[in-house]
Amino acid sequence: MIKRQKRVAAIHDISGFGKCSLTVALPIISAAGIETAVMPTAVLSTHTGGFTGFTYRDLTEDLLPFIQHWKSLDLRFDAIYTGFLGSFEQLDIVTEFFRTFKDDSNLIMVDPVMADNGELYSIFSHEFAMGMKKLCEKADIIIPNITEASLLVEEKYNPGPYTEAYIEELLLKLSQLGPKKIVLTGVFFHDAHLGAATYDSTVNEVTYAFSERIPGYYHGTGDVFGSALLSALLNDFSLHRSAEIAVNFTTASIRRTAEAKTDIRFGVNFEQCIPDFLKELKLL
Repeated sequence: MIKRQKRVAAIHDISGFGKCSLTVALPIISAAGIETAVMPTAVLSTHTGGFTGFTYRDLTEDLLPFIQHWKSLDLRFDAIYTGFLGSFEQLDIVTEFFRTFKDDSNLIMVDPVMADNGELYSIFSHEFAMGMKKLCEKADIIIPNITEASLLVEEKYNPGPYTEAYIEELLLKLSQLGPKKIVLTGVFFHDAHLGAATYDSTVNEVTYAFSERIPGYYHGTGDVFGSALLSALLNDFSLHRSAEIAVNFTTASIRRTAEAKTDIRFGVNFEQCIPDFLKELKLL
């Protein structure tokens, strides 16, 4: 018997060029067999990392009509996945989206995109970080990097290397915000390996997923990781195994890009890694 197809609502910006946000989430989640409905928060000609002269069109005024129309269609979602949000108003609208479409069986996953490498992105203030914290309180699972996690728990950023004690204390503090499950990215105990730590408060379990560290900074990898993680979760893998799958897929995408010496601004070559990703999901 054919199973009912699952459906995700992905709420992110979309860049015409430079693989990140919706141009990453839509193909990855769709390839995993999951219907992906998108609510774009902004449209850009390229992403903002390393490019100049890009166009930007804010779509805030379109978001409430999206919600109203989807509600009129009586749509149901197995997961709601949020990424980059550009303003306090968008935080409020996404909160309204949660109120409208959250039910007893679906999953809210928030990627609190706002900072990296110890610094808030230049367009954001500390007040915005506190607004993002309130949004995270409403999530079932959050996937911050170390910088974002430090902002959420209002602690000084630690550049690492880390200890298990530090990571596990940070995971516990994040879970006390409200989410039952945490996936923390950018975790490393030594320079050779990089990955993620997970915490499931329902069973009080911490796990780790690591891979070889590939030198350099690659744009869009957080979106690749988050989309792969959600795809695995919705294909009924455990939190730990989902994190492993996401780390493997993200690392393979970075490695392929590094070996090709592609301009890192353009994003990572996740497309040609999809077959192996689907094999890990047992879909091929």
